[in-house]
Amino acid sequence: MLSIQSASTPRPVNREENSTIASEIKELLNSGHHEDARNRFAEIIEAHQARITRIAYYYLRDPAEVDEAVQDAFLKAFIHLRTFRDEMYFDLWLSRIAVNGCLDRLKAKARRQRWIIPASEKTEELIQQERAFEPSAEQLLLAKEQRGQLIDAVEQLPMRQRSIVILNQFEGYSTKDVADMLNLAEATVRVHLFRAIRSLRLLLLDKPYARKSDVPG
Repeated sequence: MLSIQSASTPRPVNREENSTIASEIKELLNSGHHEDARNRFAEIIEAHQARITRIAYYYLRDPAEVDEAVQDAFLKAFIHLRTFRDEMYFDLWLSRIAVNGCLDRLKAKARRQRWIIPASEKTEELIQQERAFEPSAEQLLLAKEQRGQLIDAVEQLPMRQRSIVILNQFEGYSTKDVADMLNLAEATVRVHLFRAIRSLRLLLLDKPYARKSDVPG
């Protein structure tokens, strides 16, 4: 296996609590209490900013683009909060908005030459913050010093596989959660995830930290 760097236990997101807050904000908006709604929404931003920033960075790699994408995601979430279904987890709904926003940005700049800008201090701090979920399968693939090489490899995957790897492997969402976010069948997510991991192993085969035993048989 690739070398693993242990991570400290993160503070998990309370899904029920966040969904309840979102529903309460909806009620405030529907009753015309817009200022109170904005104040409550600040709790949502504080709880999810680090996670949404990480997701945006995995897609965009440009701190300025990441900052704009994160702001857009929260703005869209607030504007469209009335469409949030109370039976759905809010973090999945918000992640779907963020992913779609990042995909739109990538499509808009598809013909530009890709290049990497070192992350700003603020953005890098958010990216390095503890994950919102328990340590995920990312730890089976990624040590801190290997992050850049792995993300470069992920960028070579087809977009659907790339999204699945980011959400499942990097952010620790279950395949069922990923299926809900991307409007796919869970079986489809599992197939794409298998193909993506196989492709990543081949792409990383020539890296100095990869060993023969890492290659799928």
